[in-house]
Amino acid sequence: MSNTTYSQFLRFLQDELALSTDSLAIAERSVKQHQGPLPMILWQYGLITLEELDRIYDWLEKI
Repeated sequence: MSNTTYSQFLRFLQDELALSTDSLAIAERSVKQHQGPLPMILWQYGLITLEELDRIYDWLEKI
């Protein structure tokens, strides 16, 4: 994912799913440590619901 697309993705997470900057920072640190996909880390940490996870993957399919 390019830097521009990743920035748009983060904006989507904040604007559409109301994730806080702190929540995203925690998840991003975990991604770097465990090399997992950010959407799954967000779900595993309980920061998003399954429905929101579906919305994320729908958004990612469109890019």
